[in-house]
Amino acid sequence: MGIDNTLAVVLAGGVGSRLSPLTLDRTKPAVPFGGKYRIIDFTLANCLHSGIRRVLVLTQYKSHSLQKHLRDGWSIFNSELGEYITPVPPQKRTGEDWYTGTADSIYQNIYLLERNEADFIIILSGDHIYRMDYAAMLKQHMESAADVTVACMEVNLQQAQEFGIMSIDESLQITEFEEKPAHPVAQPDNPDTTLASMGIYIFNRQQLFDTLHDDHDQEESTHDFGRDILPKIIHTHNVCAYRFGGSSGRVSSDRYWRDVGTIDAYYQANMELLEPIPPLDLYQNDWPIRTYQQQTPPARTVPGDSGTEGIFTNSILAGGTIIAGGSVQHSILFPNVFIGDESFVEDSIIFSGVTIGKGVNIRNCIIDKYVSVPDGETIGFNPELDHQRFTVTDKKVVVIPKGFQFN
Repeated sequence: MGIDNTLAVVLAGGVGSRLSPLTLDRTKPAVPFGGKYRIIDFTLANCLHSGIRRVLVLTQYKSHSLQKHLRDGWSIFNSELGEYITPVPPQKRTGEDWYTGTADSIYQNIYLLERNEADFIIILSGDHIYRMDYAAMLKQHMESAADVTVACMEVNLQQAQEFGIMSIDESLQITEFEEKPAHPVAQPDNPDTTLASMGIYIFNRQQLFDTLHDDHDQEESTHDFGRDILPKIIHTHNVCAYRFGGSSGRVSSDRYWRDVGTIDAYYQANMELLEPIPPLDLYQNDWPIRTYQQQTPPARTVPGDSGTEGIFTNSILAGGTIIAGGSVQHSILFPNVFIGDESFVEDSIIFSGVTIGKGVNIRNCIIDKYVSVPDGETIGFNPELDHQRFTVTDKKVVVIPKGFQFN
């Protein structure tokens, strides 16, 4: 009884259209992050360190990159012991539609859950950046005899319209729930904040089955946990909140959670890793974020042909990176990046396999994989020219898509 009898279902089929062009060839959970990771690594690492050894990953859109990453980086469990991380593509077992909502994605695979003997089902999103001990959440779920437990966090009222918002009583039972309300209700003890759902749910086995079957029969339902299921069952069942970021559990309480759903949010979350003390603690020795790592030589700096020394300051450099007479400042470089002589890279994120030639100036950029930037190129300094060639965000971040060919 407990974590050994828990099955995790990770929703990893999101289109991630607001992250385009980074999602032109990959689903959102497979987008690289932080110099070495993929976004989904954080959810899977949480499962690993929480003791959850049975994980279904529900894929859908542009899933090849994600499936390859799961194969190369997460084939770590022993199937002979009943352990697995298994990608599950959509199979249309219950009809002719693709997944139409978060609850529908679970319902279409309910046969897998019914075949499993788990007493508890934890439903997770594969596209958020955070660290969390799910075992501590499950412990509260069991102690409170809840039918459903929803993880929540405090957010400012200005942000509340982006989330499902809840009210709770003294026993942590959820009394009200509304998805993305126009006028969110503040907490009684803090009028500037409210409680937002993190999209993390623990269901008792039979409760989930009953709920999904009932929702499937409702023609007016959008088959979404936040919009349809939770607002309904809080009045008929014991649905409790679990506060994220407390002292319970093994993970250090950095209280960091990000939905990197837009380019600007993604860029900011990466740049936060360069702060003197990053708000996301990647350095807890017994809670490492696992990922696939290509075997590469160490990163290095060398003098360029001009005799200029290769240098970097306040940056993250992955293996295989060479700075040959260039300068890298406040940037994140993924594996096998080459920076040429007298080139300057600042406030940028450079994906794997990118080559930057000589005398190049790069600022406020995200450069996707396998781009070769020619000698003398300038990006991030001329907004009019950048708009003509690339995606430029509201905060002036320039995004060069994977494999882009310069004229």
